[in-house]
Amino acid sequence: QVQLVESGGGLVQAGGSLRLSCTTSGRTDSTYIMGWFRQAPGKEREFVGGITKTHNRTNYADSVKGRFTISRDSAKNTVYLQMNSLKPEDTAVYYCAARDGSILFSGAKKYTYWGQGTQVTVSS
Repeated sequence: QVQLVESGGGLVQAGGSLRLSCTTSGRTDSTYIMGWFRQAPGKEREFVGGITKTHNRTNYADSVKGRFTISRDSAKNTVYLQMNSLKPEDTAVYYCAARDGSILFSGAKKYTYWGQGTQVTVSS
């Protein structure tokens, strides 16, 4: 049982930047595989990127490589999604998700805990 709380969503112009935060609570002495997902209206939830429990290795969807960066601040139990060079097609509800274990899956069904989602809207 962990709780994920997101913040940082909003409206931004194309080409701009936005940083999302996801803070976990409810457990101590534990770290999680963290993933970011997004879902646009009428589309399936898709993997954006994730970060591993150790060494903070990251993986990204091809659509965001070079523009988005995921980082972890373990002391604050917080994972960040830095989004740069935003495009209108990035508009979606963004979710952070967590799973225990050791594998960074890209499938949403593999994640046990989810944040409430935060709206990101990129205007052209």
